Amino acid sequence: MQQAIKLFAVINFLILGLSHVFQHRAWTEFFVALHGLGRPGAFANGFLSLFAGALIVGFHNVWSGIPILLTVIGWSFVLKAAVVFLLPEWGLRSMGRVRVENSRVFIVPGVILILVAAVNGVFAVVGRGQGMTLRSGSTSFSAIRPSGVTCFE
Repeated sequence: MQQAIKLFAVINFLILGLSHVFQHRAWTEFFVALHGLGRPGAFANGFLSLFAGALIVGFHNVWSGIPILLTVIGWSFVLKAAVVFLLPEWGLRSMGRVRVENSRVFIVPGVILILVAAVNGVFAVVGRGQGMTLRSGSTSFSAIRPSGVTCFE
């Protein structure tokens, strides 16, 4: 199931990241519209974070190595959702800072999402047992083995 969640994250983060980069004005309009709805808009934003975050932490609660990145992102989504549901005014304040004039602020999170998708994509492939071996002199290092164990030979 961890492989399925990694694939879920790769697909979602890549598409959302590219969208943030190339459609930053549309994202601005989206959050301005959510803000205009008041608390229901804050809740709608919270549901988006809760769904992705709960799915990630429910099936990928890994606390070691590079995979911890996805777990931390998942828990941060859950935390954001909890704050928005318990303190919707906080979510509204956050969305209220978004302005069409500063729509480019969505580009940086977009690039981060693309990088996270790339890292998860590499580890999703490697985790399938298609490990990468690096050799240097008499020492070889298998980055990931099918069992998910990192080891030196």
